[in-house]
Amino acid sequence: MDKREIEQLREKVGCAALLETEGWKVDIKESTRRAIKYRRGEGEIVIVIHDGRGWFDPLSTAKGDVFSLAEHLGAGGFVDACDRVASVVGFIPNAPAWQRPAKVKTIASIADRWGHRFRLRPGSSAWEYLTGARALPADIVVQAVAGNQLREGPYGSMWAAHRDSNGTLTGWEERGPEWRGFATDGTKELFRLGRAAAERICITEAAIDAMSLAVIEVLRSDTLYVSTGGGWSAATDQAIRLLAQRANVRLVAATDNNRQGEVYAERIRAIAAETRAQYARSRPRADDWNEDLMGLVKRPQSELVA
Repeated sequence: MDKREIEQLREKVGCAALLETEGWKVDIKESTRRAIKYRRGEGEIVIVIHDGRGWFDPLSTAKGDVFSLAEHLGAGGFVDACDRVASVVGFIPNAPAWQRPAKVKTIASIADRWGHRFRLRPGSSAWEYLTGARALPADIVVQAVAGNQLREGPYGSMWAAHRDSNGTLTGWEERGPEWRGFATDGTKELFRLGRAAAERICITEAAIDAMSLAVIEVLRSDTLYVSTGGGWSAATDQAIRLLAQRANVRLVAATDNNRQGEVYAERIRAIAAETRAQYARSRPRADDWNEDLMGLVKRPQSELVA
């Protein structure tokens, strides 16, 4: 097979087609338009990006195009990978139920879009979502709003700001009853809640988890609660390294209580070792800190007093 034939195959076959023929299924809850998460067995995850032309494994460093995906799935070398890709030419994968053709339009800047959104206030849709469905007490929401960390998103969702070390807005996490995603054209860095100069840094995977942990710990004055936004970008990695390089810092891997959380915790431990920062692992009892918080809220009053 010559180079031209290989390029034609790459154009004809997307990563989704290869995954579906191998029995992988879309995880709708964990997917966005630009990053579709596929699962198969326990702990098997592949995220498809670049309109189906690229992929990566969030639990390892594996990534690439459809041919490297074929090898990742078991092909014995590049020739076998080409044969596997060629075998699914013409296969049309199922589009996720929420997926619609993207509208072509000019997108305003990150700062402009953020600035045109209202701050949360009692009774607003995002306020009700956070204090109701997510069980966050009003005082923690008030503190995040006062720090310019939250905005009202569309359809009852909330936006949680990601900022760099200078406080510049780089994007926002989007969470709501029917939606999850990240700002179009934004960059995941860190959502930050608490004292910027704090020596204890608790690193979670979602802004709602960062706020939930802050509630559980009664917002410790020595702690900065941060979120990676459910991913691990190069900007996120650099931001954590900058925090770790400060004097007397303790990095607390407060990531989810699952395999992906352990992978992220190991990355945090490695950064702590490289920068000679202190390190600790803190796991929620359930899958994440918001689940722990909701469990506390639902416990009988007599049990809480005891």
